[in-house]
Order: sequence, then C-alpha cells, then structure tokens
Amino acid sequence: MTSKIAIIGSGPTGIYTLKGLVGKARPLSITIFESEREAGKGMPYHPDFNDRAMLSNIASIELPAICETLTQWLTRQTDESLQQLGVGRDAIGEREFYPRVVIGEFLHSQFCQLIALGKANGHMVEVKSAHRVTDIELRVEDILLSVTTPDGEELQYAFDDVVMATGHQWPETTETKPGYFISPWPAPMLKTIKPGKVGILGTSLSGIDAVITVATAHGAFMLDEQGDLDYRALPDTEGFKATMMSRKGVLPEADFFCEIPYRPLQFCTEAAIDSLVANQTHGLLDAVFDLFRMELTHCDPDYAASIGLPLLTVETIAPAYFAARESSDPFVWAARNLAEVELNYRRRFTVEWRYAILRMHEVIARAIPHLDETDLKRFHKHFKTVFVDDYATVPRESIRRLLALHRAGKLEVRALGSDSDIDNAGVERGAVVSFEGETLQFDAFIDATGQHALSARDIPFPTLLSQGVFRKAATKVASTLAEDQQAIVRTGGVDLDDQFRPIFEAHLSNRIYCGAISFLLHKLPFVQGITSARDIGDVISQAILETTAAPTLSAA
Repeated sequence: MTSKIAIIGSGPTGIYTLKGLVGKARPLSITIFESEREAGKGMPYHPDFNDRAMLSNIASIELPAICETLTQWLTRQTDESLQQLGVGRDAIGEREFYPRVVIGEFLHSQFCQLIALGKANGHMVEVKSAHRVTDIELRVEDILLSVTTPDGEELQYAFDDVVMATGHQWPETTETKPGYFISPWPAPMLKTIKPGKVGILGTSLSGIDAVITVATAHGAFMLDEQGDLDYRALPDTEGFKATMMSRKGVLPEADFFCEIPYRPLQFCTEAAIDSLVANQTHGLLDAVFDLFRMELTHCDPDYAASIGLPLLTVETIAPAYFAARESSDPFVWAARNLAEVELNYRRRFTVEWRYAILRMHEVIARAIPHLDETDLKRFHKHFKTVFVDDYATVPRESIRRLLALHRAGKLEVRALGSDSDIDNAGVERGAVVSFEGETLQFDAFIDATGQHALSARDIPFPTLLSQGVFRKAATKVASTLAEDQQAIVRTGGVDLDDQFRPIFEAHLSNRIYCGAISFLLHKLPFVQGITSARDIGDVISQAILETTAAPTLSAA
C-alpha cells in the first residue's frame, strides 16, 4: 500500500524534505499543505510579507542547491526576468546577497521542479495552497489532520507520516495598538507609518529590515557623483527619524570574506566534542569552552591576547568580545568595519578569529543538548551571544544604507542597558521607552527582536496539545553525584529524538516530525536559516523513507 505523507508548510524546510522524498524510491503519496495562496516561497521570502528592499543575509555560495544552485538559476533567467527581480546580470555571483523576494522566487522555482521530478519518478504529489491545517490528532494507526479550505470548508485527511514544517510563527495581527507593531512582518504594514519619530527594538537584520522599509516609504537610496550611497528624503517628510535600540546598542558587523568550504578545525573538532559528551559527567560546558579557547588561540594568537582570552570564562567571554564595539560610536565602528571587510573581499583575505568562531559554532552545537540545567542556562545567558553575533553578520549593502540614513540625520542607535521599560498603554500612539533615567517617546514603535523560542505549550494544534505527546525538552539536573544522572527537569522547547519525533509513551503513532524552527531553538540554538532547513529536511525525509522501507536514492 502506498504510504501517505503530509508536509505542513512549503517554505525551505518543507522544500528540502520534499527533495529527500521524491527520488526513485517506492512510490509515495505526498500532500503539501500551505496556508498562503502561493506555495513554495516561505514566509521569510514571500512578496506578501517582505518589502523589496529587504535583503537576505545568505550569500549564493552558502545556499544549498536544490535542483540547481541560486547562481545557476539566476544565470539562466532572461534579462527581462532579472530586471523584474531587480538583479543586474553583472551582479550575479556566488558571494552576492539578494533581496528576500529573489530567494522566494528561486525557492518557488525549485519547488515546482521537485513536484515535476516526483511525478516523473512515480510519486503522487499534490499541493493544497490556501489550505490551513487547524488541528492534528495522533491515532494508533495513522494521523488525522483537520484542514480549512479556501472556501472555509472543514475537511479531514488521514496520513501515515506528518511533517510540521511550519517555520517561524508570526502573529496574525501586527499592529496591536495604533502605531505599535509587535513584528516587522508583514512588511507592507510598516509602509503605513507616517513620517514621525519611529522606534525600533532590535539592531540585528530584522531591525535593519524594519528601518529600511520605513525609510523607503519616505525617501530613496541613491548613489551620488562619487558613487557613495545617499538617502534622499521625500518632500514633507522632515519629521521622520528612526531610533534603533538594543541592550548593548551595537550594530551587527558586515559579512566577512572566508574560505568555503571550511578549513578543518584543529582542537575544537566534532570528535573532540563527541568525546567530551561521552566522557565528561560534570562540567561539560567549561570543558567545551577550553576547546574553544585552544582553537581560537591557535587560529589567531594576536586576537586571543588582545581580549585576554587565557583568563576568560564562559561568563566573561562576551563582555571581552564586545568591549571595543560597545565603547565606540556605533556608526564610526560600522564605517570602519565596512571599509575593512570590503578591502578583505578584494584581497580575498580571511580574518582568522572571525573565521574560527564561525567554524566552531556548529561543532559546539553538538554539545548543547547534553548540557545539564545549570550549564544550559549559562550557555544561553553568556556564551551563545558570541556565536550569534559572529554568524549573523549582515550584507554590506545593509550597513551602507544605515550609514546613509545616519548621515542624512534620519537614524541613531541607543543602548538600553539591562533595565529598560517599554510602555504603550499610557500613550495614544506608539510607545514610551524608559532607560537609565532617560525617556524617549515614539509616534510608532516596532518590535524587531525576531522569532523567540517556543515551547511545548505553544503547539498550535489543540488536539495534539491535549494529547500531551509534545513535552518540554528533558535536561539533566546539575549534580555532583554520578548516580544522579537520570534526574531530569523539563526546561523548554520540545522533547524530540534524533529524527525530530516527539518522545512519549502513549500507544499512538509517533510518525509525526517537528521541523518547525521555533520549537527547536532551546536545545538547537543555532538552527537558523536555509542551511538548517536543509539539514532538518535531510534527516526527516531519510527517517520517513526508512520507516516506509523505501530505497533512498538521491533526488538529484
């Protein structure tokens, strides 16, 4: 009998899962449910949710091929198509960054090719666009989905395997009070903000996306006679001024040149981390930090000495890492950093300390699910931010735009510190931000801090939630007693096996796979972006094929 598989969501995780299923295996029946009217783009790249000025922070060379690479796909587009995408043919390259909507068009093309490939290989593939899955029920022999059709009809479908590839979860309503936005998406809503004082909480790429979207509603970025980027305000928009805010008040650095594929690490290797996980009963995080320190010192001894690395700990590495940037004007630092990375790109020069941290983050991630309760909290509070800052660099064009806005007198950055308050109840519009004895009032306020980690209680399917099969992730209780290793506490996220299936004892089908990024961040904190979607899709599709006893030949 043909196995019936449902994929909920047609963004990157759903697409890479589909890729793993449509090879020349035993025929499968695959149904993709997408709540949006157009499948195969994903919310982070969908034109209905993004402004055309929003840039993706993944370069072509980093985006895993599906049926082809992004560069190959762009190269074979007509001049007219490229013009519609806003991409010059001479700008196509493996190290280039493109608007989010361009990535969306690429994903949609690959999605359509995968569907055709699946059908050619004997699979039944059906796409149900504008169909929202409202509930999931695990049964003994199958899994029941409740689905709302575009006409509002409620239908039910039974499947053998179900993949939750719902990606990030954004609120249905963005402007919850006049001028108060709890998310930058959907971006077209930000275009309604009048030219006044705009506050943006968050200085990462999400915050940059928000400020650029508002800015392009009240002006435009143009090159001057010397080829420098300027911001030109429209008439009657003198009141527009944006303030980006974060605890540290620093801007992200620009994407830096590095060697791809990565050079191998010498000390902080997968084998070394796995050995610690297997043998380090207590103090695992400190042992991991020792490997981090050895690797960073080996790769860039001058940088290690400059921050006093030999004397640093898990708790003190982040303050040392950020010290120079926090003590500098954010725009002076951004201009200097931009000049440095542009020179390094021209020279094809790699800054070794940045490259070392970049390579280590995915290796160190192997240890995170094995940390005890105390070390897990220490990691999230102190150590994680160093890796996130290093890998979450932004396109150089994003920094150019921020500098142009600042030169035009339209943008400032403020550090809120660790004790701030945001009040939207006492004002008619926007919000008031209080910090360190200072108060700022904004006509519009945007929370651009990004998707937060979700936990078992946030599962959006009522029956599945009531069945209790999704529980918070199990974490060992910190203890000095070796025999106490079985004591656990449930700390957050969801408890999944290594194939992304929930761990439970009830006599129900366990062939449901959670590939939704927001539920994975607690134990897999670096699971972000398209490369992670590829990895998750590979694991889930392989698990499904093994369960259905199908051959697992490549789709390519």
